[in-house]
Amino acid sequence: MDDLIQIQQLPNGLSLLMQNMPWLESAALSILVPAGSQRDPLEKAGLAGFTAEMVQRGCGPYNSRNFVEQLDRLGAARSASVTNYHTRFSAAIPTTRLRDTLELYRELILNPHLPPEQLEDSRMVAMQELLAMEDDLAQKLMREMRKRLYPDPYGRSTTGCMESVQSIELADVQHHVQQYYVPDRAIISIAGKIDFNEVHCMVESLFGSWQGSIQDELLETPPLAGHHHIQHETSQTQIGVVFPSVPYSDPDYFLARSAIGVLSDGMSSRLFTEVREKRGLCYTVYAMCHTIKDLGCVLAYAGTTTERAQETLDVMLAEIRRLGEGILDDELDRLKARIKTGLIMQQESSSSRSISMASDWHLLGKVRTLEQLSTLLDEVETTSINKYLEENPPQNFKVVTLGQQPLDTSGVEGATS
Repeated sequence: MDDLIQIQQLPNGLSLLMQNMPWLESAALSILVPAGSQRDPLEKAGLAGFTAEMVQRGCGPYNSRNFVEQLDRLGAARSASVTNYHTRFSAAIPTTRLRDTLELYRELILNPHLPPEQLEDSRMVAMQELLAMEDDLAQKLMREMRKRLYPDPYGRSTTGCMESVQSIELADVQHHVQQYYVPDRAIISIAGKIDFNEVHCMVESLFGSWQGSIQDELLETPPLAGHHHIQHETSQTQIGVVFPSVPYSDPDYFLARSAIGVLSDGMSSRLFTEVREKRGLCYTVYAMCHTIKDLGCVLAYAGTTTERAQETLDVMLAEIRRLGEGILDDELDRLKARIKTGLIMQQESSSSRSISMASDWHLLGKVRTLEQLSTLLDEVETTSINKYLEENPPQNFKVVTLGQQPLDTSGVEGATS
């Protein structure tokens, strides 16, 4: 399948990733600019998301309404999102409308209006998102956990806070676009029923004149240490546990990912079985591998009642620690079946492939085919996972809780902050 993927590096630093999926009639594009929340000034946290909202309010020959109408006319299923590293604009369309869609997004990236009269409307959108997240206690917990996962600015929230969003001015948005909406480290990823030469010519003609590079470097500060409790008057307690692991680029990543899959993937996983099925401690419980470019961790979460919170935390930690004793063959077999189902479903989605190719390129500097992923999965064996777990048992936990009262973490590595 390597002949179905091509990668081109344009002279201006833009990376073009393409996968031909001839069995589809659609195409999907993802445009990632290096304008993520890590570039927000600390006192202007949330600027990247604010800017992503502003650039969609008119560009090139289109005002805000015209731009939306043009995308609707093309039948584009689109989205915009901000991560720590990137701002991403994505769209899925019939293949015949790919060029028209790329032309629209070229105007958005290169010629946004950033209309002053739309500034307060954009601020209102950002503040409404913050208000909604305040009511989502799980998300509130996750924001706090991110600060304990990675050094700042990599653990920074993408949404900021009310004070920082209220302080953003038009000049801040203009500066963010000028400095970070640049082709240096930007990615355009396109998957679907495409012709490589045609797409390359399209992108080169539309984005070849795009200029600019990132001039400033990031300054890192260590992540917050120790355990932490967020006081909140609620009948529910949110529990988060995080511990170090390996990033996606590490050769041992699939061993770590498989171990955590046995812990948490599916209704037969250990956490689901022990915490929910056997003990009925909570409705939601899971663990997942989380990765940025050079660092990785495991994040575990449960939401439960105040009365059962301590038991839930204790059982979660016991199951996580028990993982260090190894896994069984049948557990790995069930996990592989679930993951392969996901890989098969990716073959049917141009949107999934455009996003996963961009992620691969950012994290690895290369794109893995679905066949390569399947082979890597097949090569994972119980003995190799157990050897990895013996050498790298779960440890160095940080616990973050949200609820009426803190939980007892005296038996957990770390210190209350």
